[in-house]
Amino acid sequence: MNSFDIEPILVARGIRKTFQDGKKYVEVLKGVDITINQGEMVAVVGSSGSGKSTLLHILGGLDSPDEGEVIVAGQNIHKLSIKKQGELRNKKLGFVYQFHHLLAEFSALENVSIPLIIGGMSEKKSRERAEEIIRKVGLLDRKTHTPSELSGGERQRIAIARAMVTRPACILADEPTGNLDVKTAQSVNQLMFDLNRDEATSFLIVSHDLQLAASMQTRYELINGVLTKAK
Repeated sequence: MNSFDIEPILVARGIRKTFQDGKKYVEVLKGVDITINQGEMVAVVGSSGSGKSTLLHILGGLDSPDEGEVIVAGQNIHKLSIKKQGELRNKKLGFVYQFHHLLAEFSALENVSIPLIIGGMSEKKSRERAEEIIRKVGLLDRKTHTPSELSGGERQRIAIARAMVTRPACILADEPTGNLDVKTAQSVNQLMFDLNRDEATSFLIVSHDLQLAASMQTRYELINGVLTKAK
């Protein structure tokens, strides 16, 4: 039995979302369905403003759909209390954004440790696990540096390490290389593939990068609120 024969990590069914723009209502998501299996690399592409980020936020429980359901590791995330949602996100999901969102006053090691400490792990064990994942992203020699002392690519690698540190089932990445030059973006993309292989973590990446999307196992396109699977 291969990894895709077991229960999916994340399943969304019938996701609808409408926003009000002045007097006009815009339906951004029109009954979106998507399934992410363990260890799967999934890309969602679409033009700017197509609703990719909205979809990602709903899948991660950061926003609520008007209709539909999102099942994360067997639990309907939008039916949970705010506290339980946070606990589920902390254990099962990781988030990477176009802009790293690292805390400026903390070192790389401290930034990566934070999700573990929030989850209740001791400071000593948190540092050990953080060092382990920072080593995997190739920046152990930069662990004491603050974000301002790191390059753009290094900051994004630390952001990915922070997302990976809790050993989540799935990483949700929103244009993770959109703010990087081509060479650095390729390096960060390869890092995500390496971590997928080594840690068996699923990735859902929304991106304008068609070359990156083409290298993924599963590809979707979001057009006018409709998500279709690429052939």
